[in-house]
Amino acid sequence: MQFYQNELYHVYNRGNKRQNTFFNNDNYIYFLQKVRKHILPHCDILNYCLMPNHFHFLIYTDIRTIQTKRIGNNDRNVLSEGFRNLLSSYAKGINKQNAATGSLFQQNTHSICLNEGSINYGSTCFHYIHQNPLKAKLISNMEDWTYSSFKDYIGIRNGTLCNKQLAYELLDLDPKSFYKDSYNVIDDDDLLNRIFGTR
Repeated sequence: MQFYQNELYHVYNRGNKRQNTFFNNDNYIYFLQKVRKHILPHCDILNYCLMPNHFHFLIYTDIRTIQTKRIGNNDRNVLSEGFRNLLSSYAKGINKQNAATGSLFQQNTHSICLNEGSINYGSTCFHYIHQNPLKAKLISNMEDWTYSSFKDYIGIRNGTLCNKQLAYELLDLDPKSFYKDSYNVIDDDDLLNRIFGTR
């Protein structure tokens, strides 16, 4: 993955062959601990959602993100390496838990830059990420899903993983209408076409 400074990125991956990647509450917590260790030092996380077989992050890059580190004979981007280390170390733990072998996640983690065009792309993606468990019919209300940042944004949990103030500034989110805006229907086909360039 390649990252540039001062950009919004939607980063996501799913289980290999769409298999589950999270099997119990402790797995989700373990993954987020690794996010704090491997990802948070290199960017601002604006929001996230972990689903049973995939994950989404909306991040904002800065000077930390574009640094490189020498690995063997190559200079590697620190955030790309962070995601690689996150997924490989998490997969190692889950394979041990499940007495399994092989790839847990798809080989390539995707990162889509959202700053091309309207800033609305960022806010649309932000709400899309939080709506994932609702659209999958895992819950009736977004605040019922523990494994996303939605609870933090509506003030019923004091999570520290996301930079909420930066999200409000960059995405022009309105605290007064945030809850209502979060439930506005997002057409998946339109989103895929506008943001991800595909249908």
